[in-house]
Amino acid sequence: MSPNLVCDAHSFNSKEKGVALIISLIILVIMTILGMSAIRLVTSEERMATNTYDRGLAFQATESTLKSIEELIEAEKPTPTSGCAVAGSIMACSAPAASSTPRWLDSGFTSWQNGTTIGTGTTAITPKYFVEYLGDTFACRPGDSGDPNNCKRYRITAQTAGSAGRATVMLQSVYATD
Repeated sequence: MSPNLVCDAHSFNSKEKGVALIISLIILVIMTILGMSAIRLVTSEERMATNTYDRGLAFQATESTLKSIEELIEAEKPTPTSGCAVAGSIMACSAPAASSTPRWLDSGFTSWQNGTTIGTGTTAITPKYFVEYLGDTFACRPGDSGDPNNCKRYRITAQTAGSAGRATVMLQSVYATD
């Protein structure tokens, strides 16, 4: 009877060791899956932070370009009569035809002008812009019946592609001057 007890105990220990191995492998697989999920989440969050940073830089560069072009318009007040050309230090275009494709959507439009580069090194961004002269028949003081309606309007379109093309920002402003 004694040999059977030894054999049964030995056989029970073998089964126990096999179950422990299987449970250990299952726990290892679960831990690996959790680790890979955590790495994927961190990578995704890093990409989102990078895209937000790129978009912020592109937005600031584009907004800065709009502001500097508005100052140039105030100083130079270009009045192109047809097409697009550099007038003084501004790329100025005549008023677009109402039926034409907006210039900023026209892939054949080649008169984008480089603005001032913002930043240095890997964060250097060079916005592009153009100005459309909308005419000089606008009210200088809207609502004033005695207004001579001879003030000028310019539409400024500026666009910046962020670093590595991850973020593109396009802004427009209509600048009024007399």
